[in-house]
Amino acid sequence: MTFRRIRILLLLGVLVAAIGLTQLEQFMVRGWRAPLDVAVIPINGDGSSAASETIRTLQAGDFEEINTFIVRETTRYGVKQSPAMQLTLLPELKTQPPVPPRDGSALKTMWWSLKLRWWVYRQSGEWLPQLGKIKLYVLYHAPQEGVALEHSLGLQKGLIGVVHAFADARQTQQNNIVIAHELMHTLGATDKYDAEGRPLYPQGYAEPDLPQLMPRHEAEIMAGRLVNAAGRLVMPLSLDQCVIGSMTAHEINLDEGFRQRFSSGR
Repeated sequence: MTFRRIRILLLLGVLVAAIGLTQLEQFMVRGWRAPLDVAVIPINGDGSSAASETIRTLQAGDFEEINTFIVRETTRYGVKQSPAMQLTLLPELKTQPPVPPRDGSALKTMWWSLKLRWWVYRQSGEWLPQLGKIKLYVLYHAPQEGVALEHSLGLQKGLIGVVHAFADARQTQQNNIVIAHELMHTLGATDKYDAEGRPLYPQGYAEPDLPQLMPRHEAEIMAGRLVNAAGRLVMPLSLDQCVIGSMTAHEINLDEGFRQRFSSGR
């Protein structure tokens, strides 16, 4: 056998192993047989003193409402498990993840995804990856009036979230909405809003059986916004105002609840 064929076989072996590990991870986290293993890794996103102070005072309990949200919503779909996640707050990381491409090129995005997964592996400092661990890198930024944060993201392959959050205690609850949204992405949920950020009807609406123009008091977590009584698009105040809709429940493998809702064939 030539060296070239040996090299091809080795590369194919690595590819098959990577696919197998990805499938195993998805089986582990989407089976809902045990609490989700979640690590939050804070990063000073802008080098500000506000971000440093926020990170210094962070506690695992600051994210407890995410667990409460997941317990409440998965219970509605027949999964009775409390806690729904075991969260570990890791020490501040001094390096930042690779920046995603801005032009949306599929090839560039694929290459960036590979670079991000390699970066995550290098930061772990471990020879073998921790299968089933969801890693949420939260980059804190000092609030600036009129300046929006970078878009956060979550990857199902690799179980990675990169979250941009405000370094302001008054924003903790809304930061947790964004973190929960990206956590859902790692489990396979898709966005349910259009290019303008408006919820898609019906899948992006809480109570999707109601008419689209009827105002809502709750938001579907993967839409992240609701249309209020004044017809304005607003972010909910906290996860208390968020729900996991039926389509999202199906995507993250809460299939029993999905089957019950659609058993009538509607």
